[in-house]
Amino acid sequence: MPNVQPVVTFETALGTFSVRLHADRAPLTAANFLVYVDSGRYDGSSIFRIVNPHNQTASDPVRISVIHGGTRPLVASNLPMIALETTQQTGLAHRHGTLSMGREEPDSAEGDFFVCLGDQPHFDFGGARHPDGLGFAAFGEVCEGMAVVEAIFAAAGPEEYLEPEAEVRILRACRSA
Repeated sequence: MPNVQPVVTFETALGTFSVRLHADRAPLTAANFLVYVDSGRYDGSSIFRIVNPHNQTASDPVRISVIHGGTRPLVASNLPMIALETTQQTGLAHRHGTLSMGREEPDSAEGDFFVCLGDQPHFDFGGARHPDGLGFAAFGEVCEGMAVVEAIFAAAGPEEYLEPEAEVRILRACRSA
């Protein structure tokens, strides 16, 4: 019997996109993400940060392009933090359309996620984006609606973090049939 990978669809104020999870390669991260989806924690949340080379902090030596959303770190309703599944462990890489879990410290991922616009190898294990060199947990990829992700990315403002009225609302996130 083939291993079917879960698909999650995000309905946003700018359209719908879907992500296929690599639950076989990043099981802990995918399972954590699905609990957020299944419990409705993403419904009514937002894409609250859009980073491109023009709006990120000038002192940051690594230029990135991502949309970042979901729950905000350290929100009381977030689930317990999970261990980091590095790209060295999973064999996944941060390429155009990759879905990854945000974090500050090792083993601190909660419910915020980001999608890469363009290949972003500096998010991988050994990459320069995080000072500890462990990278971020890639665990899925956009499988439908990349044009919507790109439209969200085009809504970037002059700062990485959007003003509350400019955030792109996530109306609903659900597993696709």
